[in-house]
Amino acid sequence: MFFDARDYAGAARVLDGLVEEVPEQTGPRLLLARAYYHSAQLHRAEAELRIIVERDPVEAYARLMLGRTLQRQGRHEEAATHLRIASALAGEFEEGQVPGARARRGRG
Repeated sequence: MFFDARDYAGAARVLDGLVEEVPEQTGPRLLLARAYYHSAQLHRAEAELRIIVERDPVEAYARLMLGRTLQRQGRHEEAATHLRIASALAGEFEEGQVPGARARRGRG
């Protein structure tokens, strides 16, 4: 409802309480990070996303959001790392790139 109305600050207030109740659940924390991101509370979004990535390093959407959050903060090099990981986790590779190609080179 809050996201449909683009009331991201309102969504963050509600979701903050929910995350306090169930801190181990990823879904509410991702939504909270998204609400923070869309309401330009980038440091708060980053903090929530880092918690998720620390708990679950292969959570592709959290990596993507963290990369975009860091981009909006002008931290492009740091963002690039998370965006590359998110792409790899999603199975997306640059054109012509073969996963594991470097590891196979030199083997004969």
